[in-house]
Amino acid sequence: MNDPKTPGVYINEVESGPRPIQAVGTSTAGFVGYAPDPDVPVSTQAQQILNPTQFQLRFNPGGKPETNLSRAVNGFFQNGGRLCYVVNLGKEADRPPITSGGAGRRVGLDLLEEVDQIAIVAAPGLTDQAQQEALLSHCEKLGDRVGILDPPDGISDLESLTRFDAPPPPSSRRAVSSGDGTPSAPPPPPARAFVRKSNFAAAYFPWLKVPDWSAGGGALVSVPPSGHMAGVWARTDATRGVHKAPANEPIRGVVDLSYRVVDAEQDLLNDIGVNCIRTFSMEGIRVWGSRTLFSDQEWRYLNVRRLFIMIEESIMIGTRWVVFEPNDRTLWKSISRDVSAFLTNLWRGGALMGRTPAEAFFVKCDEETNPPESIAAGKVVITVGIAPVMPAEFVIFNISQTDSTARSSGGGATSV
Repeated sequence: MNDPKTPGVYINEVESGPRPIQAVGTSTAGFVGYAPDPDVPVSTQAQQILNPTQFQLRFNPGGKPETNLSRAVNGFFQNGGRLCYVVNLGKEADRPPITSGGAGRRVGLDLLEEVDQIAIVAAPGLTDQAQQEALLSHCEKLGDRVGILDPPDGISDLESLTRFDAPPPPSSRRAVSSGDGTPSAPPPPPARAFVRKSNFAAAYFPWLKVPDWSAGGGALVSVPPSGHMAGVWARTDATRGVHKAPANEPIRGVVDLSYRVVDAEQDLLNDIGVNCIRTFSMEGIRVWGSRTLFSDQEWRYLNVRRLFIMIEESIMIGTRWVVFEPNDRTLWKSISRDVSAFLTNLWRGGALMGRTPAEAFFVKCDEETNPPESIAAGKVVITVGIAPVMPAEFVIFNISQTDSTARSSGGGATSV
């Protein structure tokens, strides 16, 4: 009651204190692929799936043989995933593209844009260059999710995993003259497994072997790793936090690998950002890499990229109340207070590096970041810097021999 007319005591509830910023979720996945039942209509919106049974009811009511999509969704839930969204592209025999909108009609990956909750995107088994480029562009455009790329199945030439640069266009490749002087066709470009590098994507090698229970006998079948890896990401986020690298983790439901990577081969692949899945005698099958498909030091590690996405999204959503508020010192202090409180909680949880909050992050919102011309333009500018925790990727012990007699004799006095 702002303008009381009757004498008396009046109480007004006034908002005060900080407005806590909540961390957004990071474990919801979005899958695009071909439903097992070809009679299931093409998706017009992403379908929310909470468990494998719900997937079967919606995308395989006829009990048809499984596809890469269904096996990926099963692997996601088997490895700790709790929520995903699925888009059916249509009949696998027709090989419809991963996205082909037009006339305002959204299909495929475009449908996942409508779900802000999604933080992980995969197109299980769709490995050609156009499909990979569509997935990378989707993640880079939105900036709030990371894609998982699958390599082609049955790769025997690991060199193809290291080639990212596009081959020259046909017009720039000279024809090679044959023995009789007639030009022959130019040599084909070298094969590439991944279309290009990106810090919004991760790639895993090799494919996994799982029991094919739909066939009745439980024979092993190769499946793309993206679905299982999305589940490992979700499980690590839930148990440790998004700042923990989703590596050195077991993969549930996997019996064998389609290729056994050795140390010398991982030396090659790890350096260019292809994460390996390895078999060890004691630990079994483990995820043995946590890098993005990017070589720059700043965005090399997957957990750092995903941590920044979480922080950016959380701050953006948690400060929406700021819009249309008076752009003055009171607002600047409120923003600094709320963002600092959020980052302090992350530091306490081990997500940021530093002995104190001052070493882990800084938040600056004052006259320096908001000069008069910025205020006149309707902008409020906040500068935030954080020190993320890097994974201990290389553990090095320096071991040397020592003379135990010399160490035990020391330099003390000797009694007779």
